[in-house]
Amino acid sequence: MTQSLDTPSETLLAELNRCETSVWQALLSGDARVDAQALDPSFLGVYADGFADKAAHVGQLKDGPTVSSFTLSQMRAMPLGQGFALLSYHAEFTRPKGPRTEAMYVSSIWRKDADGWRNVFSQDTKAEQ
Repeated sequence: MTQSLDTPSETLLAELNRCETSVWQALLSGDARVDAQALDPSFLGVYADGFADKAAHVGQLKDGPTVSSFTLSQMRAMPLGQGFALLSYHAEFTRPKGPRTEAMYVSSIWRKDADGWRNVFSQDTKAEQ
């Protein structure tokens, strides 16, 4: 029998990393269904151009992918209370119509229920390059 050496914080980080990466994969593939499944109905995004609800976040994929590549790094997870956790990280990405790499720091709050983790909040902060 193999024994796991993961601590609760390492397990939380791995779970949230998988969840957040699935959102980015949806942006990469243009898969609105996967994006919608990851977001809580009450989702709020705070971005440089304003606020976005779940419909706006999913709606950005109506014309296809919004990123052509991405790398997530410097992941940090923090439990916030029963069933809630924060994931913060650095993202570098390119858009389909531009070769320039963009970078930002992202903080996302996730809520865990019987169906798994759902993203309830996300805020992007442009990173200096």
